[in-house]
Amino acid sequence: MNKEMIHSLVDKVIKVDRGGPESRVGRLLAAEEDYFTLLHDDEGIIYYNTQHIKSVTYNSKSQLDIDVEIPENFKFVQAADFKGILQKLTLRWVKINRGGPETLEGVMDVVTDDFVTIVANEEIIRVSLFHIRNISYGVKMEKDKKDEGNTQEKAKENK
Repeated sequence: MNKEMIHSLVDKVIKVDRGGPESRVGRLLAAEEDYFTLLHDDEGIIYYNTQHIKSVTYNSKSQLDIDVEIPENFKFVQAADFKGILQKLTLRWVKINRGGPETLEGVMDVVTDDFVTIVANEEIIRVSLFHIRNISYGVKMEKDKKDEGNTQEKAKENK
């Protein structure tokens, strides 16, 4: 993916890939040389390695929306490149390759030039850097409490 192209979509709601287990819709928060940062309404912050992105969709006419309020002083992990993101997530609970059979969750332990080490239960798993399509960590945004309350009230009324 071209950095300038993806950077032009910052602060817009986009769809990453057209479908499949890795596809997500969210607000593009930042774009760097080899990754971008997406805010998803249920899953929080997701970092995508642009090397594995097949497509990015932005609907300029009927814009997509997500149900998340971003606090004024909201901060998230940033780095110059994807490996830098991985290094900053050391000793945090992460989820790698968020969809499909290669999903992996655990604590990021070591980041080298070739692989990362994840500790999950009693297993030590080494994952090649090349095969990490996306990664997220424990930060999630809270949805608007009023909307959740209204949804629960409507569900009770329908019973």
